Amino acid sequence: MSSPGYRPTPAAASQLNLRGAVDLSSLRRPTPPQGPPAPVAADGEAPQGGDAGKAPLRVDATETNFQDLVQLSAQIPVLFLLWSRYAPESPAVLDTAQQVVESYGGRLVLAAADVDAFPQLAQAFQVEAVPTAVAVIKGQPVPLFQGPADDAQIRNLVDELLKVAAANGVTGSIGDAGQAESAEPAPLPPLHQAAVDAIEAGDYDAAVAAYKQALLEQPADAEAKAGLAQVELMARLEKLTAPEADALRDRAAQEPDDVEAQLGVADLDISGGHIEDGFNRIISFIGRNFGPERETARLRLLELFEVVGIKDDRVAKARQGLARVLF
Repeated sequence: MSSPGYRPTPAAASQLNLRGAVDLSSLRRPTPPQGPPAPVAADGEAPQGGDAGKAPLRVDATETNFQDLVQLSAQIPVLFLLWSRYAPESPAVLDTAQQVVESYGGRLVLAAADVDAFPQLAQAFQVEAVPTAVAVIKGQPVPLFQGPADDAQIRNLVDELLKVAAANGVTGSIGDAGQAESAEPAPLPPLHQAAVDAIEAGDYDAAVAAYKQALLEQPADAEAKAGLAQVELMARLEKLTAPEADALRDRAAQEPDDVEAQLGVADLDISGGHIEDGFNRIISFIGRNFGPERETARLRLLELFEVVGIKDDRVAKARQGLARVLF
């Protein structure tokens, strides 16, 4: 990831909204939202000084605490600043963003993401250049700017961001989030915790096994069913390199009745936030085909419903489309 040639592209205020954004919480770990994770200094030690017990306004985002930050965005907007030591503009933008965030008295949190140390964070936001700022509200990313940005630009965008947050019911403050830390979260059931631990260790097979065992013991366990669908999608995508993904899209375009290609591209669509495209691709395949491939596609579609969330409006719409092609 290099930096030459970056040009600032601040989002216009009128363009700040959640419509069509990628749902970063769709693959979240099933843990309740808490206050922001403690910041970590460059040497790995906890920073010294500051008010004891006060939640930080800047957090160093890592692959470990990323989903906690996404969940925190249901209470407070989280501004992710993706930076690199190899991008000359990064230090100044990061410092300016921190100063701006601190001036808002805890109404949002800055998450500094070092893409050199944690490249998956850049992948999560589909970022190709740094520095880049992306806010997250209720698990939905809102692109802000790429490249250099001064205090006035960032402040204007934050003002609009807070309006968007308020319009979506996110009006908390860092103090409110800090209060959540005083309450002990309810422990997860043992098999759910085993699955979460396996996901964090990158052992998706073990996570799948844990969720399947949970469903054997409790077939009506909705959380286990959703978790299983999510981790199976993660496992499929992990095995797919970028060139293979491009080849898969070409294959799907040339062979519309190739079930593996169509389902593979649907996975890519869902993970990239193109939810309706992914659903419609599978529904169209089901409408054109019969036999075992049709049932394979139907079952995958039901799994992807679980990934997106069965209460999501797009799932409800897709269910109607599925019913039309089946009956």
